[in-house]
Amino acid sequence: MYLTLKSLHIVSMVAWFAAMFYLPRLFVYHTQAPNQEAGSMLATMERRLYWGIMTPSALVTLGLGVWLTVLNWSILHVATWYWLKIVLVLGLFGFHGMCGGMVRKFQDGTNERSPRFYRIFNEVPLLFLLLIVLLVVFKPTF
Repeated sequence: MYLTLKSLHIVSMVAWFAAMFYLPRLFVYHTQAPNQEAGSMLATMERRLYWGIMTPSALVTLGLGVWLTVLNWSILHVATWYWLKIVLVLGLFGFHGMCGGMVRKFQDGTNERSPRFYRIFNEVPLLFLLLIVLLVVFKPTF
């Protein structure tokens, strides 16, 4: 059962990250929308991606992560790498929440950020992914 839970955790995490990579790219396109019709279509895509894929994937990832933690608490509670991973995951949820705020701003037509900002913002989840994977694979002892 443990390996099944771990596999599902990884799959849901991949879906979550896929959405976190794509949503800021939609924001770039939205800032460059040639007309209101295109902007409206992009706002719909952003909302559906955020609420239909990104948020459910985040919640499933979190739920499975908590379950896996409970099953391994005797090992994990003393592992420094695990607590660093938790800090990074909290940062990801912060990024997730920022994306939700941006979805609302685009929906309301109140975005004030540039395409350049969103191109840079689009790289943030990659940094989190890299650090989390390195921690989980190498399990460094500090």
